[in-house]
Amino acid sequence: MSRAESRGEEPGMASRRRVLRTGLISAAAVTGTAAGLGPMLAADRSSPRAATGPGAGGQDAKAVAGADLEDVSLPLFDEVYRGRHIQGFTSDDPSGLLLMVDGRPLGAMRRFDGSYVSMANHFQPYPTPLSTARGAVDVIGNAELGDAAAVHHH
Repeated sequence: MSRAESRGEEPGMASRRRVLRTGLISAAAVTGTAAGLGPMLAADRSSPRAATGPGAGGQDAKAVAGADLEDVSLPLFDEVYRGRHIQGFTSDDPSGLLLMVDGRPLGAMRRFDGSYVSMANHFQPYPTPLSTARGAVDVIGNAELGDAAAVHHH
């Protein structure tokens, strides 16, 4: 005799507890997905890109990223790669590096072995900051960086 039959239920029928539990788990999954995707879907897609956006025209990192980057010092590179304006600067923050793509900060850090990784791909180390920025552009393609990339540090 099955458990359902021993409780007086017909075989194949779901219990009220199981139906409620499944419904609540499904609702939580949908809510969590919506909360995670909401900011991405609500992002302003009309912002100008490299030619007209912030960082174009050879501006320095302080002018591009704002006054909160007082620890930025020497420029490492400033070029256009695959239509994206990439810049690199030395910095006094823990990463020692500030990378910018189209005027937006790209989170990056130096690894223990001297190579670099970026927020675009934590699993691919690059030997130089320039190759790290180029690799990030290869990974993100036409997507734009979010503002949260600048605040992530290990």
